[in-house]
Amino acid sequence: MTLDGSHGEGGGQLVRAALALAVTLRREVTLTSMRARRPKPGLRPQHLTVVRALAAISEAEVRGDALGSTELAFAPRALRGGEHRFDVGAERPSAGAVSLLAEALVLPLALADAPSRLTLVGGTHVPWSPPVHYLTAVVFPVLRELGLGVSLDLRRWGWYPAGGGEIEVRVVPARQLGRFVPGAPPARPRITGLSAVSRLPRSIAERQRRRVEERLAAAGLDATIALEEDAHALGPGTLVFLALEGRAGFSALGRRGRPAERVADEAVDQLLAYLASGAAVDDHLADQLLPFLAVARAASAFTCPTRSRHLETVAWVVRQFLPVGLELSGERPARVAVTPEPPASREGVVP
Repeated sequence: MTLDGSHGEGGGQLVRAALALAVTLRREVTLTSMRARRPKPGLRPQHLTVVRALAAISEAEVRGDALGSTELAFAPRALRGGEHRFDVGAERPSAGAVSLLAEALVLPLALADAPSRLTLVGGTHVPWSPPVHYLTAVVFPVLRELGLGVSLDLRRWGWYPAGGGEIEVRVVPARQLGRFVPGAPPARPRITGLSAVSRLPRSIAERQRRRVEERLAAAGLDATIALEEDAHALGPGTLVFLALEGRAGFSALGRRGRPAERVADEAVDQLLAYLASGAAVDDHLADQLLPFLAVARAASAFTCPTRSRHLETVAWVVRQFLPVGLELSGERPARVAVTPEPPASREGVVP
C-alpha cells in the first residue's frame, strides 16, 4: 500500500496514524511526500522517534528513516509487548512531545501478545501538542472505557525548549475493544484542573489558579484546581490544564513576558467554547479515537465541536487500511459514526 503523506492535513498526525495502523494490522505501507508542504518538509526528530519506536515493537523492516526524509517504506513483521525505552532527542536534541509518541504506540500495543511498559523521554508540556495530563485525564480514561488497561506515570516534566521530561506508560492488552457512545456534557459538568510552575515563583501558579476560578465562577461553573508549585523539570515553565474527565481537555503554557492571567484565560476560553458547542468530546480526542474505534468490536458514535482537517485526514487514513463504515457529518458540531467490519476482514489483526 502506498499513501500520499501530503494528503489533507499532511503533517505528523498522518504519519503516526498510518504507521500505528500498519503495525496493528501487520500491513506494509509506503508513505510519500511526508510533510511536503511544511516549512521544513520530511521527518523531524519527533516523527523519526515514532517511526523507530513502532519499528522496534514490530520488528519492522524500514527504509527512509532519516531526518528530512519525505518517503518511507515500513514493513512490520511481528508485534510484541514488553519493556521499551524511547528518547525523542536521541537523534538530535529535541523537546518533541512524548504524548504524541505514546498515542501512536498504545494503539498497536492494545492488541499485542503481552503487557508493555514504555519509558518515553522528551517534551511533556510543549507548544502545539497535548500535555501528558491530557492523556491521563482524557484519552486514557476513554481507552479504559473501551476495555484497555492503560496508565501513565509522570516522572519528570519536560518544557520547551529544554525537554528532558520522562513518563512511564503501561499497557495491558484487551481481548477486544468496546464501543464509545458518550452523551453531551451535563449542564453543570465536573471540571478539574491544574496550575503548575517549574523553577518559577509559586505566586505565578497562584495567580493562574485564581484567574481560572474567577472566570469559571462568572460562567456559573464549579472547578477543582490543584496547584503544583515546583514541578520537577530541567528548565522553567508554567501550565494551566482544565479537563472534563474522559471527554475533553484544554491547556495553555506560559512564556517570558506573558502574564499569568493571560495563560489562564487561554485555557478557560477553550473550555467555554467547547461547552458552548454542546459536543460530547473535544476535537483532539475525536481524531485520536478513530483508529481505536475502527478496530473495535462494536459501533460507536459521538459529536465533536468541528469537522477539523485533522479529523478528516485520520478518517481518510483509517479508510485506506480497513473496510470500515466511517461517516463524518455536520460541521459545528460534527458527528462521527464508526461501524467496524468483522475481524475476519481485517488482515493480520489479533482480536
